[in-house]
Amino acid sequence: MEGLDKRAPFTAAGGIIPPEFRNIKTPCYILDEKALIKNAKLLGKVAKETGCKMLLAQKAFSNYDCYRFFEPYLAGTEASGLFEARLGAEEMPGKEVHVFCAGYRADEFEELLHYADHIVFNSPSQLLRFGLMAKKAGKSVGLRINPECSTQEGHAIYDPCAPGSRMGTTRAQWDEAILKNPELLDLLDGIHFHTLCEQDSDDLEKTLASVKKKFGDLVSRMKWINFGGGHHITRPGYDIERLKRCIQMAKEEWNVEVYLEPGEAWALNAGFLLTSVLDVLKNAETQLAIVDASAACHMPDVLEMPYRPPLLGADEREEGITVRLGGPTCLSGDVIGDYKFGQLPKYGDLLMFGDMAIYTTCKNNTFNGMPLPDIWLRQADNTMVQLTDFDYTDFKGRLGRRR
Repeated sequence: MEGLDKRAPFTAAGGIIPPEFRNIKTPCYILDEKALIKNAKLLGKVAKETGCKMLLAQKAFSNYDCYRFFEPYLAGTEASGLFEARLGAEEMPGKEVHVFCAGYRADEFEELLHYADHIVFNSPSQLLRFGLMAKKAGKSVGLRINPECSTQEGHAIYDPCAPGSRMGTTRAQWDEAILKNPELLDLLDGIHFHTLCEQDSDDLEKTLASVKKKFGDLVSRMKWINFGGGHHITRPGYDIERLKRCIQMAKEEWNVEVYLEPGEAWALNAGFLLTSVLDVLKNAETQLAIVDASAACHMPDVLEMPYRPPLLGADEREEGITVRLGGPTCLSGDVIGDYKFGQLPKYGDLLMFGDMAIYTTCKNNTFNGMPLPDIWLRQADNTMVQLTDFDYTDFKGRLGRRR
């Protein structure tokens, strides 16, 4: 069951649900220890062979019970704010904690400094407001740049280099700021950029060329550079050798330490969502099945990206029966996708979606009062351990304090 790739059709002979999954309450997430370790070893190998430092971007995967699988292979964690920084510091003591946020809050910043080692600012104004405080606390300070090099295909929502983007500082913005406040340069230890989303290293190579052209003189004065996330390093077919060349180029060109902060790559194809069929119906020519998992609540990237997750046993042959799978919420668009089956699903059938470790457990919600799926771990010996269970109190507790 390893190696599910959401960028390629997934099929399995007979679509047989593993026996250890069959008596678990649905819907539920299942994380796979062997697949997580396999990803971690590959990322660790890249780090060892290039001398770069790998961070875990917790925004994609925050299941800290599994951090122990990554710990031998990473330098630390990347956080998007106070809570993630605290989680990284508490669950990986002794490892580095890097933080980037588009806008830091004054009432949180002092507490943030207790947990973070590296603080990356999004703009010269944020650097001016908080940079000296961070330096006095002994933190390494960075600036996120915008190299204005779009490599995304599709929606601008995923493109930090799109026109009007709020992410990162352009060269023009930096030059204007340094004229007014030349002391900003003395605050900087590093440069950060993040322009990729589920992309290969050829796009990183293009981005680095733009970074060199627009910011090379600035980077050469730094101690480190962070390539950000979005590197699909553990996806089958990813060009690792090109990635290594990119890392080596940066080290030789600028004499800096190189960081990468992938998120998806650590847990890509390392989790499942198990769901049960609640109803089968037909509207005009459309065959439908309602399941107890919701795209809107339990797999939000299906609607946001959007993408169609792989389904165990789906039959892509032309003669298969096309069935539209949807959740039980009141949202008309709560649709997971259209899948072909060798035979029509029936009430009570178990279905298993792949690539459900990333951007699921950390993004799910309780819209419509939908229960959060329990989280399980399939250990290396195929035994099952329940990591969490959720009930009504988890829904009610986030909306008020009265009991």
